[in-house]
Amino acid sequence: MGQGPRSPHKVGRRFPAGGKRGRGAKGSGRPLPGRKRQPWPPPDGRSEPAPDSHPHLSPEALGYFRRALSALKEAPETGEERDLMVHNIMKEVETQALALSTNRAGSEMLQELLGFSPLKPLCRVWAALRSNLRTVACHRCGVHVLQSALLQLPRLLGSAAEEEEEEDGKDGPTETLEELVLGLAAEVCDDFLVYCGDTHGSFVVRTLLQVLGGTILESERARPRGSQSSEAQKTPAQECKPADFEVPETFLNRLQDLSSSFLKDIAVFITDKISSFCLQVALQVLHRKLPQFCAHLCNAVIGYLSTRSSSVDGSPLLLFLRDQTSSRLLEQVLLVLEPPRLQSLFEEHLQGQLQTLAAHPIANFPLQRLLDAVTTPELLSPVFEELSPVLEAVLAQGHPGVVIALVGACRRVGAYQAKVLQLLLEAFHCAEPSSRQAACVPLFATLMAYEVYYGLTEEEGAVPAEHQVAVAAARALGDVTVLGSLLLQHLLHFSTPGLVLRSLGALTGPQLLSLAQSPAGSHVLDAILTSPSVTRKLRRRVLQNLKGQYVALACSRHGSRVLDAIWSGAALRARKEIAAELGEQNQELIRDPFGHHVARNVALTTFLKRREAWEQQQGVVAKRRRALNSILED
Repeated sequence: MGQGPRSPHKVGRRFPAGGKRGRGAKGSGRPLPGRKRQPWPPPDGRSEPAPDSHPHLSPEALGYFRRALSALKEAPETGEERDLMVHNIMKEVETQALALSTNRAGSEMLQELLGFSPLKPLCRVWAALRSNLRTVACHRCGVHVLQSALLQLPRLLGSAAEEEEEEDGKDGPTETLEELVLGLAAEVCDDFLVYCGDTHGSFVVRTLLQVLGGTILESERARPRGSQSSEAQKTPAQECKPADFEVPETFLNRLQDLSSSFLKDIAVFITDKISSFCLQVALQVLHRKLPQFCAHLCNAVIGYLSTRSSSVDGSPLLLFLRDQTSSRLLEQVLLVLEPPRLQSLFEEHLQGQLQTLAAHPIANFPLQRLLDAVTTPELLSPVFEELSPVLEAVLAQGHPGVVIALVGACRRVGAYQAKVLQLLLEAFHCAEPSSRQAACVPLFATLMAYEVYYGLTEEEGAVPAEHQVAVAAARALGDVTVLGSLLLQHLLHFSTPGLVLRSLGALTGPQLLSLAQSPAGSHVLDAILTSPSVTRKLRRRVLQNLKGQYVALACSRHGSRVLDAIWSGAALRARKEIAAELGEQNQELIRDPFGHHVARNVALTTFLKRREAWEQQQGVVAKRRRALNSILED
């Protein structure tokens, strides 16, 4: 690829570290959603009723439930005593379910109690709340109780415990758990716009969609229930469920009914910032469970947006890609579209506009999702040709996420890898002279151009200076950014990562240690250890620079994890070297909160006192690992 003239962006360029995907993330380029807290109660009356309409939870009752929950946590995990304790506590919960749900401290305790509850007590509590469903669902505390109740379904639905409990006890609910969920879905369906448009109620709709589809999305599993207090974050393990679970056919039928409700008011769900989140979750669930219905919803969204007022510079869709609310919905649409439909969407609406989108503070995010969805050479080819001339300009505008997504597409499809690497070297000013290429890793990791990273001043049009190895070795590694780490991880998974590996090998021991100790940089070491493109010989050549740094690595939060990964793949000879170095500082390791875990993993005490037994033990482990690898390769 030929070297073009130096870009006006090149001199003294520090690339803004934008592109973080949090809402309103620092440097993200995406403005805050602008959702202001509504006065209480809001004028449209959709949110929770006045406080005095809620039953009061007395301090005595609150103290009882706090003590009961504490005792339950300390009780044995199984046994009659625990079962009786849970039964008695849930009996009390049933009588004060509404008061607990609408009290901040009470709702947090109720969420935890639901995680311990067997089927029947949970159903009774659910039934006690049904007559006040709107009150609870649209309450800032009650919504989390309903979410927690729904998230117990993977644990309880269709289990053997359900069948056993339906047979005993005469005081059980008249409705099964399945009937209660379907009843909740029917009530939500009747007032679909109200629930989806309410700040709190929309969370219930999103969780309900996932439960009906038998899939709990990763974002839902990661979100703690209730407040952000340390106690509230200790959520019962029962809520951390696998992504998919079996549901009855009636659930999928009801999911289709709810999804059809989106079609009736598609304009609202595209333009209203709260309601739009419900449609985004529906697309993710339908994509996994009912892909044909998902495609139907996507076509409805694209069809509606395509018929709006025309944009002066192309498709009407371009206007909505620049909008704060509809752009988020379009991001999800792009991620769930099937490849043929994605190709036609690109050709009809986006081709020729990618450079404009890449420069826009909002539209660059849907563009990143388009790049994330690219899986075919037919789509990557026109996208790459359109974006490749402006990579440095996009970095300079503070949208590195676009560049990282393009590199990720090249990795995934297996095309244009050499070209995009050359373009990156040029964008970071380390392509020429060739000696500068040895510095590409710290530049990519920190998202800084060569002159900025090394503090050089070069006149416009001047011949770039040669790379000074001594200066580079004396400089401490800069702060590794998350996006810089992602960029390096993609490059290490290219079919020929030799240039990046040579640059990693040029790092000094302290510099490589800093990379391994960094929260973001430690994942670059993971990529070295796991990439199929990195041979064992090349891996050893890079990692040998960590000799003399193992103790510091072991005593670091992130470095210790890296050292554990290195140890897992190390041969017996390398393990001896690591153990010998760590053994010199055995007491320091034992006293360190991270180092003592490494010492235990390495069996350092055995190594120091009974070397032969240690070698025999490690030989057995190595033999098992080789056998496992041979099975996996077969």
